[in-house]
Amino acid sequence: MLQLATSIPLQTGGGLLYWAVIFFVLAIVAAAVGARGVAGISMEVARIFVLIFIILAIVSLLL
Repeated sequence: MLQLATSIPLQTGGGLLYWAVIFFVLAIVAAAVGARGVAGISMEVARIFVLIFIILAIVSLLL
């Protein structure tokens, strides 16, 4: 009997964008409460995640 190979996708979910949104919301809440240091760090982490996502999306579209 012939068995067909099933393809497994290389990417599973949108992990980077999910965490970028989480850190962005954390930054908004921290800024509203007055924790400027936490807000700044959270925004930087969210920005880095979005940039990594954009770079990986461009690379995956080109390949």
